[in-house]
Amino acid sequence: MSANQDPTSIPFEALPLDPNGPPGNAWGRFGPNDELGTLNLLTPEVIVEAAKEIKTGVRISIDWLLSMPSFPSFNRNPFKQELVLRHPNCVFDDILTFNSQGSSQWDGFRHYANQKARKFYNGHTTEEIESSDVIGLHTVVEHGGMTGRGVLLDFADWASTNSISVSALESEAITLEQIKQVVIDHKLEFRKGDILLIRSGFTAAYNELTEQQRRDMPNRPSPDFNGVEATEGMLRWLWEHQFAAVGGDAPSFERAPIRGSHADPNFNLHEWVLAGWGTPIGEMFDLEKLSAHCKTTGRYSFFLSSMPLKVAGGVASPPNAFAIF
Repeated sequence: MSANQDPTSIPFEALPLDPNGPPGNAWGRFGPNDELGTLNLLTPEVIVEAAKEIKTGVRISIDWLLSMPSFPSFNRNPFKQELVLRHPNCVFDDILTFNSQGSSQWDGFRHYANQKARKFYNGHTTEEIESSDVIGLHTVVEHGGMTGRGVLLDFADWASTNSISVSALESEAITLEQIKQVVIDHKLEFRKGDILLIRSGFTAAYNELTEQQRRDMPNRPSPDFNGVEATEGMLRWLWEHQFAAVGGDAPSFERAPIRGSHADPNFNLHEWVLAGWGTPIGEMFDLEKLSAHCKTTGRYSFFLSSMPLKVAGGVASPPNAFAIF
């Protein structure tokens, strides 16, 4: 990148920025020692504008319970809470044990590397990750968290309204053309530095399952869930809008499994977006109440307050997030 080039206005065709890194990377965009990635777009000026979304004071939590899903997929252990009565006093503590990837989460930059290069955002190696707290989520907290203007792209409601049959519990792609149509029909407008949330309908579908169906889900031959298509077109669209972070209610932002005959290995979204651009990815957010409020009011943008756990070297974290209208 040229010394005089604005790091917020780089064309997609200019990628990769680091010629020694993997395809599509934006390493060095915000400097060689950057730990915030596209969260650098959340400038004080952007936050001031985002705060103007607060008009009614309505607050909606968009975290799922830490205990959900009750039987996690991807061979992850379930949430555990131990309630401890501190005898002889009448005082309770609770001890929580959970995988930070188990429920609603932000994937931090230590989570997913470019698999071929085996390097994380800005070129960090596994050895660096294991020996230091470099690019940990605690850095995000110290810089004010993931706080800014959020926009809900409610694909699930749009599909239902237009009699389009979709299943959040099957491996189906939310296509770029469908996303563009939701933008038009819901009159969405994006700004640089927005935090994009896409509702696929996963948590709603999961809530309808029986106990046995929830127990059986992790044992399926393949972890099939819907999500956005992993294509060059989708990556171009995401890059052009310059989101500070992206996420949704699905177990994987892109169609799962994220590898297989249906997926182009050249355009894996976790590799490009998380490891390449330094854009945090959110998964399994509970967007049901948010969806209902947005539909009732016709407002799909809001102030988003999200503060990850301040764990040195944190890989991922519950979002601790609210949408505020």
